[in-house]
Amino acid sequence: MTFRMPRLPRPAFRPPAVRPPTFAGRLHDARTATAVGRWLGAAFGVCLVTGLVSHYLQQPPDWLADRLPARPVWGYAFTQGLHVATGLAAIVLLLVKLWAVYPRLFVWPPVRSVRHALERLSVAVLVASAVFEVLTGLLNIVEWYPWPFSFVPVHFAVAWVATGSILLHIAVKAPEIRDHWGRHSAGTGTLPAQDAVDRRSLLLATGAAVGVVTLTTVGQSFTPLKALDLLAPRHPDHGPQGLPVNRTAAAAGVTAPALAGWRLEVAGPRPYVLTLDALRSMPRAGARLPIACVEGWSVDADWGGVRLRDLIERAGGRPGRDAVRVTSLEVRGAYRVMEMGAEYADDPLTLLALTLNGQPLTLDHGFPARIIAPGRPGVLQTKWVHRLEVL
Repeated sequence: MTFRMPRLPRPAFRPPAVRPPTFAGRLHDARTATAVGRWLGAAFGVCLVTGLVSHYLQQPPDWLADRLPARPVWGYAFTQGLHVATGLAAIVLLLVKLWAVYPRLFVWPPVRSVRHALERLSVAVLVASAVFEVLTGLLNIVEWYPWPFSFVPVHFAVAWVATGSILLHIAVKAPEIRDHWGRHSAGTGTLPAQDAVDRRSLLLATGAAVGVVTLTTVGQSFTPLKALDLLAPRHPDHGPQGLPVNRTAAAAGVTAPALAGWRLEVAGPRPYVLTLDALRSMPRAGARLPIACVEGWSVDADWGGVRLRDLIERAGGRPGRDAVRVTSLEVRGAYRVMEMGAEYADDPLTLLALTLNGQPLTLDHGFPARIIAPGRPGVLQTKWVHRLEVL
């Protein structure tokens, strides 16, 4: 006789109930969001202004190209260093801002009216564009581009989207911002008094985090703090001849054998060609100028060479009136050909440099000759120059 256990009925599978998240934490309030938002708005404002400076120095419209000022010599090093330092600080501020407001992203029901839908859409655009700007900016300074688009035009375009979204957000939230602007504002007075101490602690911690990020990265451009340059991707003293290098000769496809028999071609009303020895025999000039890159680092160095305006004048150009087109030997790259406006070309500090800190240029620094000019982005300080053309 076989004994069989009775089959028990299987319990019906019931998926867990899906409920919207709840937020019991404190400080997710309008006062916290407003206080952090003021700093974040200021940071984005500085980034916009300094970013416009960088963009139009690199890609000036025709009407501006010959009017860009060459002085102060440290102008671009300052504005781009400030741009990158402020952008890094904005990462901290954006994270805290999102923490303060994220419960509102999960309100239920998600859309209550047409106006509410439009408001949520504007917030989505604001968050997406702000995150995109700080993330792509961060990856740019470490020179990692895991996307299929060109960084410069897309970053520039999305900056305007972010700016418009911020202005729209301020307009929509103006009454709430006004009510929570200060510690004694009407809206702030309705919040639990016991939260004020914790809110101040949060804001102090945020300020401290911004300070740490700034102190450990700003040394790449503000060299008195270079000893604290722990988190920046560049150190101002690291590189051949004591200067960092972004684009090496190998990356540009320039090799020492390719420079055998190098000649400098100067095109103009009276074209001519110079060997390296002939170029070295011309009247020499020197200048102490910063090399400043879009990634935020900059270093002052002593450069020696021939004034560009002397080369222009010898070719029959008109100093102060003619621009110059500079062509590099590099075989690929967006800045292989560079145009320099008349204001820069005529400046006595603008050189076709042959030496760096008293030594001949190394191959990575542009041997045999490179451009160095005051107040210019590093990508426009063309290396491995082999042709100048008076425009």
